[in-house]
Amino acid sequence: MTDLRQLLNQINPFSSRHETRDDEEEFKLPNMASLVIMISMNLLLQVSFFIVVSSSNKYAEYLGGNATFSGIIIGIPTAFAGLSLIPLTKYDKGMYKMPLHVSCCFAILGHVAYALAFRANFLYLILIGRCLNGVAFSMFMYCKRYCTDPRIVGIRRRTTLASWLVIGQGLGMSLGPFLGGVLYNVGFSNSIFNGYTSPGWIMAGIYVGFWVLVTIYYEDIPQPPTIMELQSASDSNALPIVSGDAKGRDAEASPIYPSAPTTRPASPVGESFRAQLSLITRSQWGVIVCMCWFAMLCFFILGSWEANLPVFGAAAGNFHWSPFAAGNFIALGGITCFPFLLFNLLAARRTQDRKLLAFGTILGLSGLVIFLSILRTGKVNYGSLFACWWTVALGFNLATTVTLSLLSKQLPPEWNGRTSMVIQYSNYTGRVTGAIWGGSGVSVGMLNFVGLEIAMVGIGAVLFTTLWKDLKTKTG
Repeated sequence: MTDLRQLLNQINPFSSRHETRDDEEEFKLPNMASLVIMISMNLLLQVSFFIVVSSSNKYAEYLGGNATFSGIIIGIPTAFAGLSLIPLTKYDKGMYKMPLHVSCCFAILGHVAYALAFRANFLYLILIGRCLNGVAFSMFMYCKRYCTDPRIVGIRRRTTLASWLVIGQGLGMSLGPFLGGVLYNVGFSNSIFNGYTSPGWIMAGIYVGFWVLVTIYYEDIPQPPTIMELQSASDSNALPIVSGDAKGRDAEASPIYPSAPTTRPASPVGESFRAQLSLITRSQWGVIVCMCWFAMLCFFILGSWEANLPVFGAAAGNFHWSPFAAGNFIALGGITCFPFLLFNLLAARRTQDRKLLAFGTILGLSGLVIFLSILRTGKVNYGSLFACWWTVALGFNLATTVTLSLLSKQLPPEWNGRTSMVIQYSNYTGRVTGAIWGGSGVSVGMLNFVGLEIAMVGIGAVLFTTLWKDLKTKTG
């Protein structure tokens, strides 16, 4: 096991040839084994979220529900994820191991409950299972916070690590519906393991194995010293806590594990939250509002399309999609986006965050406009619908790369926990409302469905263009 840890630490896929010792603080990275676990956890959670998309509509109908209830099944976990963050952030002490264990536990319970709903013939057990999954999905915030945590990630690594999370997002968006569609073909000869329940049982088994790996290999970041320890060390002159000379000579060896270059106090003692708020400028508040809007917008649109495509495909006269066909269609869009998401990983090192956001938003908007036009003209076929889905999926996935990393570069390091929370709550809001909106898309009318999304992008464009100069940050 020790040899495996050493091997993972030697393999560094995030390195850059242009680094020098002077750049170490800006280019630092966490322990490689722990980083791989966090990125893998993000992927598993994405698969868990999307694996029910292709068959949840049929599963809900079998147990007496409807398409809107199916949308609630897809979106409700994020509401519970947001609620569970309140106690989790109170007791996590700024660490990550406890939330990881909680997430693995509730993911297993949720998938088992989802699978048992068929045998129990109880519609709301599906909902209970997804609510339990929602507690597990609180880990989405911790994955984002980990990849922008100034204690372990340099300022020029945050967008790069966020790109890895988006790659996991794209893989989950492809792999989840595809697996759900494939498993639907298992059939229904068995009341325990069948086309509706197999995603739950398989994901529960995967999480059991992953939980074992987390227990063995994950190493949490060093516990920060308490204020009393810092005071005692300062009085005895044992630790040079803030020193301009120390910063230049030996910042890396500092046992305080600073959250930023040591010229800034890691935790302002006695400073009230209101005093910290007063330090944020009006332009920074504008950037916060803009990033929260785009964090909500991107997941609203992605979530609504993922929930709507199986319903729309089943209702459209020229499609009549089964869950298997719907899953394949959604997965095909994600798979074809994947090479571009990999390219984004490289581009993020040299491209400003605001430009990545602009490109992704424009690309996604073009897909919405094209879809509106083919709906109006009645020329919806497999090829035209796929072109719209591909541009929407790629564009808004790219846009999600920068929402948290940009904020983490502009605001004080001490705000990383708060910015992670506010961005994640925006994501959750978008996922919940988007999934419900997508499930209701056919009943409210597809023109209204797309029109609302275009209007929301328009609001984002106003914010974006107004704050263009204020959105400039370091690359990487």
